[in-house]
Amino acid sequence: MKIVVCIKQVPDTVEVKIDPKTGTLIRDGVPSIINHDDKTGIEAALTLREQVGGTVTVVSMGPPQADVALREALAMGCDEAILVSGREFGGSDTYATSGILAAALKKIGYDLIITGRQAIDGDTAQVGPQIAEKLHVPQVSYVEEIKEATEDYVVVRRQFEDGYHIIKIKTPCLLTAIAELATPRYMTVRGIVEAYEKEIKVLDFEALKDDLELDMIGLKGSPTNVYQSFTKEVKGAGTILKDLSADEAVKAIVAKLEEKFII
Repeated sequence: MKIVVCIKQVPDTVEVKIDPKTGTLIRDGVPSIINHDDKTGIEAALTLREQVGGTVTVVSMGPPQADVALREALAMGCDEAILVSGREFGGSDTYATSGILAAALKKIGYDLIITGRQAIDGDTAQVGPQIAEKLHVPQVSYVEEIKEATEDYVVVRRQFEDGYHIIKIKTPCLLTAIAELATPRYMTVRGIVEAYEKEIKVLDFEALKDDLELDMIGLKGSPTNVYQSFTKEVKGAGTILKDLSADEAVKAIVAKLEEKFII
């Protein structure tokens, strides 16, 4: 089974700061990590390989520095890493990104594609499903357990509001992983050494252009854009009213609303 995992290198959200003047992320000096859900997907793929055989290829779209995230995935045990990178791809929104990744996946080949549910820097949960639509393969989102897998199908447990679904899906297909799916393993010392001995293949614009919607890539070809980003303002502690009857509480609340000119 050829398993391909799509990952994204994202800023460590604990360290993220926003420029109050421009409303954009301050990335200088901010450490980058593999997106959490994507790392769960890597573990799920490695576990499947151990159970049914095959290979695990990890793919990331981003600037050259995404090489670090790919080598971490190799150190975890992935067989091959591919970087999708080109100036023409810069500024792509989810629609443009999914189109570029779909073109890359056509080049690579796959039986099973695993993506994270969503990235912590965007929280859209759109790229995985959009890839499946553009490749015309079936998909299951919010996968919390892979119960069975063969060359021909996989059986998964899908999280669903207050319950779950058990779904059997033919391959090739795409799954989006949530945190409950797996606990990512640590890199090994040997894995780290070998990861930096392996070559990371790069797919650029020239390699993919025949399978791209050329007017739907990059910033100019993105149908959506971020108008403004800002940090949430810290609110005061508020006032707690204790030991009041219902009538007294109503009077106190009304008085506060009048004091604040809300009513």
